Amino acid sequence: MDFRDTVRMQSGVSEEVYQDQILPHVSRTFALTIPQLPAALRVPVTNAYLLCRIADTIEDEPALSPADTHAFMQRFMAVVAGRGYPQTLSQELEQRLSERTSQSERDLVSNMHRVISVTAALSEAQRTAIHRCVELMCYGMPRFQATASLRGLPRLTDLDDYCYYVAGVVGDMLTDLFCEYSPIIARRRAAMQSLAVSFAQGLQMTNILKDVWEDRSHGACWLPQEVFSRHGIDLARLSSEPYDARFAGAMRELVAVAHAHLRNALEYTLLIPGREAGIRRFCLWAIGLAVLTLQKINRNPGFTAGVQVKVSRRAVAMTRILTDVALRNDWSLRRLFAAAARGLPVTRLGEIRRPRPVHLVDAQTVLDAPLEREPERTLRRSYRSSAT
Repeated sequence: MDFRDTVRMQSGVSEEVYQDQILPHVSRTFALTIPQLPAALRVPVTNAYLLCRIADTIEDEPALSPADTHAFMQRFMAVVAGRGYPQTLSQELEQRLSERTSQSERDLVSNMHRVISVTAALSEAQRTAIHRCVELMCYGMPRFQATASLRGLPRLTDLDDYCYYVAGVVGDMLTDLFCEYSPIIARRRAAMQSLAVSFAQGLQMTNILKDVWEDRSHGACWLPQEVFSRHGIDLARLSSEPYDARFAGAMRELVAVAHAHLRNALEYTLLIPGREAGIRRFCLWAIGLAVLTLQKINRNPGFTAGVQVKVSRRAVAMTRILTDVALRNDWSLRRLFAAAARGLPVTRLGEIRRPRPVHLVDAQTVLDAPLEREPERTLRRSYRSSAT
């Protein structure tokens, strides 16, 4: 079934069915992993992903000025929270979308009201988790986008903060949804919360490293200059050719950081009871593919395009098979991870922190404040959008 077939079916299906139909057209990866979840989690997790994807679409639209992006983000936050009219917002936003926005993303925007209606029907705990995630994402993304440039981020801690707003908030949300679903998982909430942001950062950093050259072609760089300065590299002048061993050395440092976060991701997953096979599978497939991607980056530091370090279909299939064999056995899963990560550099992580948004202190001031300056429009690649 192609996308046009799906569009023709939309008017005669329920909102939940629409979610299932549009998902594979905006993310092949999540269309593969979300169905592994227990039935009670599939609807809220799909709903949360689609809301995040709408936020991505607003943020990535080059036809919108920074002020317009900011305004649409605030209105989107409001309709997700049950304030305002999603159909009015979607109609106005759809009229502003350029050819750069894909047909599937355009369709998702035009059907925003259907996705929001699913959100409204969720339990209070589920809505609270999703609202908080979207609010933090809509707060943080524009602030990083406003300063995006080829110079990269100043410090490694800035990369941590960026990863938090585009991915870590999703890790927190999923933890809340998992705990709301299972009282047994809820008993381990504190331990899982301590690892959730790190889990998401491991996935996000892997995508940042893989997509470095594609991001630069769109005028953005999410690498930390602090790390590259130690190797004598000025990110503003970086070029993919000729090959520079100093750049490879800095990338190896970041691979080590991402690897350490993925180790935390495994520990997070092992906190989920083995009998919750679907949730474990949802987590483990993502971890396995990220580790294999890091291996390709580490072995081919001179790559000049993400496709050169993309995991093959055969490797994806093997990851699924091996994961399923070891799924309920923690010892086997640790051995499997160790084998997949063999040879990767690793570092010791500092304290995993969550940045405290200013708007939690004075929400109205921040929501009403204009962006400080008008930046170049760039394409931000988040875990959600680059995992398609």
